[in-house]
Amino acid sequence: MTAPDDKTEIKVIGASGQISLGKQFAGRTVLVEQPEPGVWRIRTASVIPDNEQWLYAPEDQAKLQKAMRWADEHPVEGSDESDLNALRAKSEGMP
Repeated sequence: MTAPDDKTEIKVIGASGQISLGKQFAGRTVLVEQPEPGVWRIRTASVIPDNEQWLYAPEDQAKLQKAMRWADEHPVEGSDESDLNALRAKSEGMP
């Protein structure tokens, strides 16, 4: 059932405590906030895994931007397989 403003819907919470938001939100991560008893705010969200949060620290952002500029200014060149094998052999012989 849709309320008059078309932005509010009336839903029934099932016996297991679940509510369906519709297939368009299937698989999405959401934040469920309860600013006061009986009031819930549900917002879609993106989550950054713990092991990737460093990428968003300001000091690391500057380093990443510098690295990206360097990569843009230095195009990829072909590699000679014999040179790569020599480098590998040299590195394997290192302590």
